[in-house]
Amino acid sequence: MNGSRARSRAVKRVLVWVILFAMPVRSSLARQSTRSASVGQLGENEQVRAALAWFVPNLAWINDQQVRLTEIPAPAFQEGQRAEVLKTLLSAAGLAVQVDATGNVIGELRGVNEKEVVVLSAHLDTVFPAGTDVKVRHEGSRMLAPGISDNGTGLAALAAIARALQEAQIKPQRTILFVADVGEEGEGNLRGMRVLVDAYRSRLKAVIVLDGAGTDHVTTIALASRRLEVIISGPGGHSWSDFGMPNPINALVRGSVRFINTKVPASPRTTFNLGQIDGGTSINSIPYQARLKVDVRSESESELARLESALRESMAAGVRDEMESPRDRSRGKLEWKVELLGSRPGGELAAASPLLAALRASDAIVENESRIERSSTDANIPLSLGIDAISIGAGGNGGGAHSLQEWYDPAGREMGLKRALLTLLGVADVATERTR
Repeated sequence: MNGSRARSRAVKRVLVWVILFAMPVRSSLARQSTRSASVGQLGENEQVRAALAWFVPNLAWINDQQVRLTEIPAPAFQEGQRAEVLKTLLSAAGLAVQVDATGNVIGELRGVNEKEVVVLSAHLDTVFPAGTDVKVRHEGSRMLAPGISDNGTGLAALAAIARALQEAQIKPQRTILFVADVGEEGEGNLRGMRVLVDAYRSRLKAVIVLDGAGTDHVTTIALASRRLEVIISGPGGHSWSDFGMPNPINALVRGSVRFINTKVPASPRTTFNLGQIDGGTSINSIPYQARLKVDVRSESESELARLESALRESMAAGVRDEMESPRDRSRGKLEWKVELLGSRPGGELAAASPLLAALRASDAIVENESRIERSSTDANIPLSLGIDAISIGAGGNGGGAHSLQEWYDPAGREMGLKRALLTLLGVADVATERTR
């Protein structure tokens, strides 16, 4: 009975290999190239097997790189030091590496077809400000530090997959770009991915984003979001002698209380978050300015617009209430505005996408199950432009993302690495001996 089950699983794996490598390549060059090996033989490709086998004996090295990278601070707009380490790692994997004007690290593995490009990316930046303690601590099998999972995991995987392909001497059919990109978090507004897609758009066939750890999901639907900043200004003054002067912080609090009582629907799912408040110079001074940063997200563009309108109306009311309160307001008035800090577009991967088929086939090979999810990631940009893209975890398990208690457990991470590599080769394809 056990032998029968084992044979059944073996047959299933062979069939999945056939599906993975038989997926049609859309370029005319790939269609015209002659292949000396059958699809079945590609399923037994020794180089691909060698690449997959590279991960397990090198897990200690991969974990070490994750710690090394995590301990380099990388707030948004300050990713340069971490980028230099990624540049060194990708160069050591035999890639032709450049750093573009935005700060993206781009390592090229040239394919037979240089007119078509597949991107494997991981973002460099974290949500944590300069000065945050990012020293990695170890508790049992867990590693703990801000940014250790998001996105230390993705960056370590990016370097590891590049090394595995180098060690196995794999030549892809399509050119592969290994990209460590800037500006994914917070006010970065996906600036690195925007520049990358703009530069390669005419050649870009697929984007695979490595973000975080888990392998139980695949993001194929881009969650739209807007980041807004409220700024309220006034004359400012002394807390005693100028009492009664309109206070920007008072107005901001009044408006915020109104806004947080805004009703949002369960479907389409809609959220808001008051993420940062700033203002004032001292405890005994009436501030001359107060600022509030707000994140709004929704599965519906109309709900996003409604929330933004609600924020503006709430702040207008907050300023009005502050100016009309029963104290002397004759010595100044308040000005206010709401500015758009960033906007992430929505989009969705087609169910019949070759990229999704490659991911599903890879899941079957590594015996993984994953569900479709909607999220806001670097994949938003290509998806919004109709370019095939997904965001996946790079293996292992993590938690506490965007908090000082963030953790990562590398146990079983090789499955996620194999899944990512197989998906990458599923869309980039492997060159045959004759085409090399």
